[in-house]
Amino acid sequence: MNISGILVVVSPQRVESMVDQLNGLDGIDVHHIDAASGRIVITQEAASIRDEVDGLKRIKALPGIILAEMSYHNFEDDSELLQGIPADLDDTDKVPAYLKE
Repeated sequence: MNISGILVVVSPQRVESMVDQLNGLDGIDVHHIDAASGRIVITQEAASIRDEVDGLKRIKALPGIILAEMSYHNFEDDSELLQGIPADLDDTDKVPAYLKE
């Protein structure tokens, strides 16, 4: 089981409707809402890394999302980890050189 913490940002006018949409998604729990800033903190449970990334993409694609970024990740017994991160999910080539040192 993979659990990720995700920060979602929407316009303050859309917070209530977005919370309803997020609560309607499988594996999503809303934990904190700052209506004034439009920030929503959620957790997502997924069976694999691929499912976790797909879930984040699903959230980013919702109408009205300004930002949705994973800020925390925990994984347990994910077979993808035993075989390495699939190439289509590995974006380490985008990491600046000074952070690789």
